[in-house]
Amino acid sequence: MELPTNPKRAILHICTRETIRPLRDRVLALSGFHVDSTLSHSEGLSMFWERQYDLVLIDVEGETGIPAAEHMCSEIKTAQPEQIVAFVCNWRVAIMTDCPDEILRTEFDPAAFAQGVRDIVPDPGSTPN
Repeated sequence: MELPTNPKRAILHICTRETIRPLRDRVLALSGFHVDSTLSHSEGLSMFWERQYDLVLIDVEGETGIPAAEHMCSEIKTAQPEQIVAFVCNWRVAIMTDCPDEILRTEFDPAAFAQGVRDIVPDPGSTPN
């Protein structure tokens, strides 16, 4: 597993929606994160094994996306229990799952999205609130 040499916090973003993924990636990059992303859960798992991430962010597209997201979360948490995993989903999906460490709601407000990620993986130099 490659350790990042970049001081930016690293995020692995898995989102199966082609139009949303690059927008979120850009918001995260502009907010000071290093982002690796993919449209595929299987490719996301491969990427996860290749390097260390501060956060694995899995998009859950509606109720039908829960099983794949939970499977990925379970694979990651079984192998590395300390890994922080968050789902990006709507409120209904959020109450139907308990695998991830955190839930980011998808009411898309780029500033709120970036702040939600910062709350999950704060800058190492910041002090807790």
